[in-house]
Amino acid sequence: AETLAVQSSTMQRLSAAKCVFLLCDVQERFRHLGYKFDAVVAGSARMTAAAKELGIPLIVTEQYPKGLGHTVAEIDLSSVTDHGGFVVEKTSFSMLGCPDVSSALKKMDYDAAVIFGLEAHVCVQQTTLDLLEAGKGVHLCVDAVSSQRTVDRTCGLRRAERAGALLTTTESVLMELIRGKDHPSFKAISANLKHTRAEDPLEGI
Repeated sequence: AETLAVQSSTMQRLSAAKCVFLLCDVQERFRHLGYKFDAVVAGSARMTAAAKELGIPLIVTEQYPKGLGHTVAEIDLSSVTDHGGFVVEKTSFSMLGCPDVSSALKKMDYDAAVIFGLEAHVCVQQTTLDLLEAGKGVHLCVDAVSSQRTVDRTCGLRRAERAGALLTTTESVLMELIRGKDHPSFKAISANLKHTRAEDPLEGI
C-alpha cells in the first residue's frame, strides 16, 4: 500500500478538467536580463494559447509592474478571462502570496498546477513550494522557466524537484492533456506547437 501511495504521489497525471496554468511574471523589464528570455516568451505564448483551446484556467501575475512593466506583448492575454483566469499585480514573490490568486485557487476544483515564467529561483520556486505545501501537484515547464543567471535557474529547478515538483516541458504537458490524435483539439495543439518553437531553446538541468 505504501508503494502504491508513493507511485501515486510521483505520477501526478494531468487532466484538463483538474489543472490550472500559472504564468509567472514574464514582464518587459526582464527582456534584456533573463537568460534565454525569448524561449520563455515562446513557451508562455504556447501555453497561453493552449489554455484557451483546452478551456483551462490561466492565472497571470505581474510583479510590481510600475517598475518591471507588464506582461510582454508577444503573449496574447485577450482571452485570459474566458475560463476563469485573470491578470493581477503582485508584490509578494509567491503567486499565492497575492490574495486574489490564493482566493481564486481555493475556489477552483484542481489537483495540479502547471507553471511557466520567471524567475526559477524566486517567484516560481516560492509558488511551487506553497502549492506543494497545500497538497497540490506541480509541473514545471523547464523550457519556459528561467532566471537572470543560469546558476539560479539550475538551483531553483533542482530545489523544486527535490521538494516534489515534476520537471517537464510545454510539449509534454500538452501531449499528456490531449492523450492522442482523436482528441478534438489535436490539430489546434499540433499547429500551436509548430508555430511557437523557440529559436534558441532552454536546456534541461
